[in-house]
Amino acid sequence: MPDSATTLAIAGLVAFGGAALAYRVLAHRRGLGSAADRATFATLHTASLAAPPLRAGLTKTGATKAARHLRALLGASALAITDGQQLLVWEGTGDSHAAEAVEHARRVMESGRTEVLGATTLGCRQLDCPVRTAVIAPISAGGHVIGTLAAYSGAASAGLVRATQEVAGWVSGQVELAELGASRTRLMEAELRALRAQISPHFIYNSLTAIASFVRTDPERARELLLEFADFTRYSFRRHGDFTTLAEELRSIERYLLLERARFGDRLVVSLQIAPEVLPVALPFLCLQPIVENAVRHGLESRPGRGSIAIVAENVGTEAHISIEDDGVGIEPEQVRRALSGEGGGSSMGLANVDARLRQVYGDEYGLVIETAVGAGTKVSVRLPKFHPGVRAS
Repeated sequence: MPDSATTLAIAGLVAFGGAALAYRVLAHRRGLGSAADRATFATLHTASLAAPPLRAGLTKTGATKAARHLRALLGASALAITDGQQLLVWEGTGDSHAAEAVEHARRVMESGRTEVLGATTLGCRQLDCPVRTAVIAPISAGGHVIGTLAAYSGAASAGLVRATQEVAGWVSGQVELAELGASRTRLMEAELRALRAQISPHFIYNSLTAIASFVRTDPERARELLLEFADFTRYSFRRHGDFTTLAEELRSIERYLLLERARFGDRLVVSLQIAPEVLPVALPFLCLQPIVENAVRHGLESRPGRGSIAIVAENVGTEAHISIEDDGVGIEPEQVRRALSGEGGGSSMGLANVDARLRQVYGDEYGLVIETAVGAGTKVSVRLPKFHPGVRAS
């Protein structure tokens, strides 16, 4: 059962859940002189061990991995986590009570309030059983009770009740973060599907029309263009992997521009300047292609005469710096703001999607940088870390 210092440390988890690492560093610098200091450090360290499994949500695997650390936080004889329908894990002694854990949690699932069960309710027939009482607290996410955390012990003190409530609240926070991460991932996947759907009708129609124009006059070129078109669509609509390499993305862009040049002819001039060192860099799938398509459709289609697109990828220390520049008609700065906020609708959704995915993966400092003015063309710049946790081409 937790002592007063440990109980106070547990109470601080909800407010200071992210402070474990900082506290650990400070502890090495100043030493852990008092008992309260040592209890706080031990509590935060134990919580840091329990957090990663819970970031996947309230699952059987995550609960099993976290339960040992959560029981250590509470100092309970046993700990049980349920999702309201089934027991996810029983950790500790007195496992003869495990089969009843879901029933013990039923009222908490219905009321959303902490319950304390005594020996009469638990009904243990073993004289030496360490489980005589249970404190059961709700685990919530999205405003709904989705499970319970129960601390089983020989006696239910006020300290254990409070500690169980605080730990359950902390677990709820971790599950909320997992739900938020999953929601953002689902949103990005939906936007990526929408982006693919947006690319296809306009481009497919124009490409097939251009290919058809060569069928009689130049059958060999029509055949080559058809193969390029097949490779391009195969890449754009592939269903596996969130990341690709810069080399693969540029190869797809080259196919796209080859097909567009079949339509524009000499009106479209393309130049590429790519540093070989950055070709293996991993980046979000379909991250650059929408920018190039935007340059063609909105920079050059409306421009009379010849237009050019320059794609540059530079090796700059620990980053790859990529720019896509056209000498088209340009756009108003307010339109840029609306495009990046997703307010523009239509094809501008592509830029908003790319910007949002870059920020989600790398952080806010890695969003798109757009330089443009009416009549002055447009330059879109992207910075990519060469190596970043969780980013790996598949």
